[in-house]
Amino acid sequence: MPHLSEIKVKHIAAGLEGQYVHGATTTLGWVTVKAGSDLAAHQHPHEQITVMIEGELEMKIGDETIKMLPGEIRVIPSNTMHSAYAVTDAVLIDFFSPVREDYR
Repeated sequence: MPHLSEIKVKHIAAGLEGQYVHGATTTLGWVTVKAGSDLAAHQHPHEQITVMIEGELEMKIGDETIKMLPGEIRVIPSNTMHSAYAVTDAVLIDFFSPVREDYR
């Protein structure tokens, strides 16, 4: 596998960039979010696990609004509406199953 510095940065949305590695059935992303970025509500068929590394996000997952701080982990079930607002610059890890073909 390559070093993180060798993985192409993919622009996902305004203020959101990720570096993604794909296995046979999963996708792992190292994601950076700029402070003030508002990630619109969306859903997808992929189960998603988010791990906060640095910074603070306000996330809405379904009907629950939560503050994500370093060390926080959340599972976002398949087809569940979710959104986020970056209170500060943030770094997180996103894990998806099945593979996010749109992130290749």
